Amino acid sequence: MKHQMLKEWERAKAYTDEYLEAMPADKYGFRPTDSVRSFAQQMFHLSFATVALITIGTGTSDTMLLKFFISHNPENMPADQNKDSVVRYVNLSYDFAMRTIGNMDFNKLSQIAVQRLPGGVRSETRLAWLLKAFEHQTHHRGQCTVYLRLEGVHPPAERLF
Repeated sequence: MKHQMLKEWERAKAYTDEYLEAMPADKYGFRPTDSVRSFAQQMFHLSFATVALITIGTGTSDTMLLKFFISHNPENMPADQNKDSVVRYVNLSYDFAMRTIGNMDFNKLSQIAVQRLPGGVRSETRLAWLLKAFEHQTHHRGQCTVYLRLEGVHPPAERLF
């Protein structure tokens, strides 16, 4: 199971990199409407949530990257919302996910992890937290398909395998 999970995260990272490359650098601030995140903010949100959910799911104590996202919050820092910065932090989040999953004792997947999140306290198995992390990054990358299309950019081809 660990091998398959890591394979899926590698694929997701490569697919997200294609999205990051497809969006022109001068369009990272683009938002389809004022009430939604910019492309850069979507990708920072994807990164932060990946780190947070993987931290909970693996039970890791290596939270330096999570502390950075919480204290610095690049999603709300216009100076950080350039292509180089976004690509760097997105890749750091995927690398964090793969490293911590790779180091996790998969005999603990059925353990319950409890976390207070916006919307209340959540109690799930470690496996469920890891699956939520994967679902979340897929969701936000998928939202960015619309951003690319509205900018006249053909989105990357689907990568199921």
